[in-house]
Amino acid sequence: MEVASLVLPVFAIIVTGWLAGELGYLSRSLADALVHFAYNVAMPALLIVTIAQEPARNLLEWRFLLAFGGGSLLCFALVFLTVRAGSEHDLASSTIHGMAAAMTNTGFVALPILHAIYGQPAVLPAAVATVFVAAVMFPITVILLERQNAHGRSSHPAGLAKQILLNPMVLSTLIGLVWAITGLPIPKPVAAYLNMIAAALTPCALFAIGLGLSVEGLRSNLRASFALAAVKLVIMPLIVYGLCVVSGLNPLYTVAAVVCAAVPTAKTVYVLAHEHKVEEKLVAATVSITTMLSVGTLLVALYLLSGLATVAS
Repeated sequence: MEVASLVLPVFAIIVTGWLAGELGYLSRSLADALVHFAYNVAMPALLIVTIAQEPARNLLEWRFLLAFGGGSLLCFALVFLTVRAGSEHDLASSTIHGMAAAMTNTGFVALPILHAIYGQPAVLPAAVATVFVAAVMFPITVILLERQNAHGRSSHPAGLAKQILLNPMVLSTLIGLVWAITGLPIPKPVAAYLNMIAAALTPCALFAIGLGLSVEGLRSNLRASFALAAVKLVIMPLIVYGLCVVSGLNPLYTVAAVVCAAVPTAKTVYVLAHEHKVEEKLVAATVSITTMLSVGTLLVALYLLSGLATVAS
C-alpha cells in the first residue's frame, strides 16, 4: 500500500483544486498566477538544486540512461509522429501530445516510492531519471514549442536561439549541469533557499491543474487522454523493461527504470502547456487520469518485478 499512500495524495490535491473552482471558492483565473509562479520560479529552483547536487559521474550510467531515456524518447517519438501525421495538429500540439505520454513524474512519485520500498540504494537511479527528464525532455519540449511560436512572427535564427537559451527551464538546466560538472557543493543556505522554493512546485502545479479543470474539458478530452494514459502507463514501462533486458542492466536499476516509467505524466507538462497555451485541457485530463490509474498499474508492475526485487536486495 506504499504506492497508494504516495499517489492518492497527489490526486487529492488535483481534486481539491477542482472543487475550489467548481464550487466558486476560488476563481479559476487564479490558475494562471499559480502556473506562472511554478514555471518561472519554483521549477527553475527545482531543476538547479536537483541537477547541481548530483555528481556528474552519476549521470552517466549508460545502461540505465539507454533503458529509461531511450524508452522515454521512443514513446515521445511514437506519439509525436502519430499525431503529427494528422493534418489538424501543428508542431506545438504534437509536442504536447508526445510529452503527455512520455514525460514522467520521477521526482515526486517514483523517487519516494522507490525510497520507501527499496531504501537508499534505489534513490540514485531515480535521481538520474529525474535529471534526464530535466536535462533532456524539458529542453526538447521548450525548443519545439518555441520553434512553433517563432513561425507566427519573423524570427532570426539567432533570436530564436537566444529565446530558447533564456527560457527559465533551459537556463536553469544549463546552470545545474555546469555546477554538477564543477563538482562544487551548493552552499547550505543557497540549497535551503532553492529547496524551499522548489517545494512549492508540487502543490502549486497540482492545485492549478484541478482549478483549471472543468467537467466539460475532462469529458471532451476523455478518449485522447485514455489513449495517452495507455501509452504512458503500459507501453512505456514495457519498452523500458525490454531495453533493460537488452542492455543487461542490473536488477535494482531495472526495477527503478520500470517504476520510473510507470508513474503518472509529469505535472510539469501541464505547466508547459499552460504557459504556451497549447492543449491545456488535454494535459490536465491526462495528468488526472494517469495519476488515478497509476495506483493500480504501479501495484501490478511492482508485483511482476518482485522476483527481480528479491535479487536486487
